Amino acid sequence: MSVEIHIDNVIKRYGDLTIIPGLAEDIKNGELFTLLGPSGCGKTTLLRMIAGFNSIEGGEIRFNDQVINDLPAHKRNIGMVFQSYAIFPHLTVRQNVEYGLKLRNLSKDEMKKKVDEILDVVKITEYQDRLPERLSGGQQQRVALARAIVIHPSVLLMDEPLSNLDAKLRIEMRSAIRDVQKQVGITTVYVTHDQEEALSISDRIAVMKQGEIQQTARPHTVYTRPYNVFVSTFIGHSNLFRGRIQSAGGSRSVVFADGWTVPMDNLSDEAADGMEVVISVRPEEFSIQPEGLRCQVRTKVFLGKYINYSLEFPEEMITPGQPSIEFSQDLGHAEQVLEVGDTVTLRPNPAKINVFTADGSRNILRDVVRHE
Repeated sequence: MSVEIHIDNVIKRYGDLTIIPGLAEDIKNGELFTLLGPSGCGKTTLLRMIAGFNSIEGGEIRFNDQVINDLPAHKRNIGMVFQSYAIFPHLTVRQNVEYGLKLRNLSKDEMKKKVDEILDVVKITEYQDRLPERLSGGQQQRVALARAIVIHPSVLLMDEPLSNLDAKLRIEMRSAIRDVQKQVGITTVYVTHDQEEALSISDRIAVMKQGEIQQTARPHTVYTRPYNVFVSTFIGHSNLFRGRIQSAGGSRSVVFADGWTVPMDNLSDEAADGMEVVISVRPEEFSIQPEGLRCQVRTKVFLGKYINYSLEFPEEMITPGQPSIEFSQDLGHAEQVLEVGDTVTLRPNPAKINVFTADGSRNILRDVVRHE
């Protein structure tokens, strides 16, 4: 039976080094919850704490109302899927999937029924008599998934399960994982550093940095209304501009460093006249217009449906340290295709702009939530 997971101010230390300084999160029954962040942010460490492979130095983790801090891993009723598949090379597909059930002393008839059902769910029935060496990477990962869920675990934990697959297989398998997870309804915690993967499969995403959760929200929310600059730039690409708040006559605007002014009706009360801010515009949120932000095209990359341009702005307009400033043009709606060296005027979509404090620590739009 699936469970809720409650993580209450957990701490993880290795000697004097604190990896997770006190993290809290609630994972809902039956949801696919993704821990997303760069390498070293603590996402796999947290997953291993839930699994029982890492100790907990403070706080507690509960499955429903049961505290599991000191419960051995083999008594937590979890299923695990690793990036390395971890299936037995000398056993057939069916024998691999049966393995966990044999440890539970099921009858042959009951075991056959459960294995038949799960082989059908993950679509590997036709490969059941093959050894792993005769399977593709995607098929091997389906075997690992089947073996993890055939035991009906309370929680399914997945640690970078698609990182060893090529691009086409990753897309195929993330759809399969999403479909299977919804069909069986197991509470699933999924670890990845791949933003696109997280956006495509998750019910909610927790974006992590240095052992702390920066924002937990649905994929659409995390992308369109990031809580801070880190989330904005880690999830997809964001162009960051210097700006300030202008308030006059009961209305407020953001003013770019070159003087271009965009009226904003969704700024929070924190946005005071003259306040310095960081203005975030995603590449697809620009359009070519007679008036707006002037820049020059530096490079042009054709991507089929889109053309991606890197742009050059005056240095004083943009925040330092960005790898590039970009404009993504949908060719299905493009009336003008740019060339390298062209000067162009781009206007950001006011409804899509995000506005952050000057230090980038929080979004000052009214409709932004850190946790949903």
